Amino acid sequence: MHNQYTGKASLQNAGVGGPRSGLPAYRDGFTPQVIDLGRYLFFDPLLSKNGKLACASCHQPDKGFSDGLPRSLGADGRPLPRNAPSLWNAGLQHRLFWDGRASTLEQQMLGPLYDPKEMANTPANLRNSLNASPEYRRLFGLAFPSAGKEIRLDQVYTALAAFQSTLISLNSRYDLYAGGFHDALSAREIEGMNVFRSFVARCAECHTPPLFSNQQIAVIGMPQAKGLAFDAGAQSVSGEASQRGGFKVPSLRNIVKTAPYSHSGHYTNLHETVEFYTLGRGHAVPKNEKLTLHWHIWEPKLSPNEINRLVDFLGALTDESFKPSVPRRVPSGLKPMPLPGSGNLSKPLTKETP
Repeated sequence: MHNQYTGKASLQNAGVGGPRSGLPAYRDGFTPQVIDLGRYLFFDPLLSKNGKLACASCHQPDKGFSDGLPRSLGADGRPLPRNAPSLWNAGLQHRLFWDGRASTLEQQMLGPLYDPKEMANTPANLRNSLNASPEYRRLFGLAFPSAGKEIRLDQVYTALAAFQSTLISLNSRYDLYAGGFHDALSAREIEGMNVFRSFVARCAECHTPPLFSNQQIAVIGMPQAKGLAFDAGAQSVSGEASQRGGFKVPSLRNIVKTAPYSHSGHYTNLHETVEFYTLGRGHAVPKNEKLTLHWHIWEPKLSPNEINRLVDFLGALTDESFKPSVPRRVPSGLKPMPLPGSGNLSKPLTKETP
């Protein structure tokens, strides 16, 4: 990464005060063979029980590693309870899922892989399917040369974590501005950044640079998904009443790519999402719920112009420099996901141009 955030994480201190602040510890040390194996696994529907869903079905590169749906579709084609979160900078995060129940990428992937409503696979079936593929056995042998001939599940998790750790987005026009190139942002975007950092709007207190998330659980009273019971969020993990309706503060990196927004996918555009914060404290909380709203969710009374400038600024957080290509074919022989752009599946993997 050639930008101002390249320094050693252990020597940096995260903060709120300015547009430049430190990164958390990051995942590193994976070989190219392990990373590219993870890329094939990520796009291969072999990882689902019915062979119709891949990790990339819900986390599509062209959609900010989300899927463009209010709520993702599971193995049975029915909507799941929550919106698909983006995976950009996932390797820099210590709290994953909307309810924050996983602390590592390896823990995170166990949920979708084996949840009967998501990819619906089982550990035994996944292991057997991969070992039945001569191409996967060859690629796992290259990635883990000293691990024996049988593919192990921990190798699968390591490879997927390695690939996801490469999804780095830290070189947007905002980052150029933070590094001293003033002309990287327009006058409107700078105005929006100043609103974003102001004590009135308080956006930066939770969406803290450089990840634009403090990774904490916040109860802000976002609207729930229609037709479903109230989503208790982090309370279902911690058991704490104060975390009822609480969700992880999402990163705003590449946010213009990941509509619709919120854990329930309630908002279709960024203007509506930003406006939520100025419509009154707790205005979207169901009447029968008593939530412990986050202290800074109040009534900033932002003007229409300030809302528009905030949206302008959010557009300056886009950086897809490390967006990976979808493989033209995957080792299982199935069609890689997402289907658009899958290309010619007859060419051997060894001749593929990334």
